[in-house]
Amino acid sequence: MFVVLLTYTAPIEEVDLALPDHVEWLNRQYERGLFLASGARKPRVGGVIITRPMSQGKLDAILASDPFAVRHLAKYEVVEFSPTKTAPELRGINEAIPH
Repeated sequence: MFVVLLTYTAPIEEVDLALPDHVEWLNRQYERGLFLASGARKPRVGGVIITRPMSQGKLDAILASDPFAVRHLAKYEVVEFSPTKTAPELRGINEAIPH
């Protein structure tokens, strides 16, 4: 699984102009079943995305299609981790724990 930390690299006014396209992009990733959670960081310096398990290459391609990336409005820090404990309601998505 991955946690993606977005940090804005442009003024917030530019980010806000691209926000509707970014939200539409997020919605497509949820419809495809790829993202589990996302939201703004506080203070509002970027965002956070938690993904389902996938390959690093697939995630890199998905992130490259984000309007924030296309318009050079954010940088991405990708943290891969292998969850060894999961809340009961999330166990179905944790491939590392036998079901």
